[in-house]
Amino acid sequence: MNVTTPPKKWKLLLLNWLFVYPLINVLIPIAFPLTEGWPLPLRTLVLTAIMVPVMGMVLPKLHARFAGWLRN
Repeated sequence: MNVTTPPKKWKLLLLNWLFVYPLINVLIPIAFPLTEGWPLPLRTLVLTAIMVPVMGMVLPKLHARFAGWLRN
């Protein structure tokens, strides 16, 4: 296997989705009750302010862990 082979896009998207979907389902019940009554754009701002840093820390590790599968 050539390590310079780029990951297959559909596998990368699937792996990202399999991480993001459960994360959203955990964060919404936590964040939305705390921001009840706030305008929706502000509520989603809080949600994304939590999600994006978590994704930035975890997704690179997931990509490294599944690198072989992503490039197969």
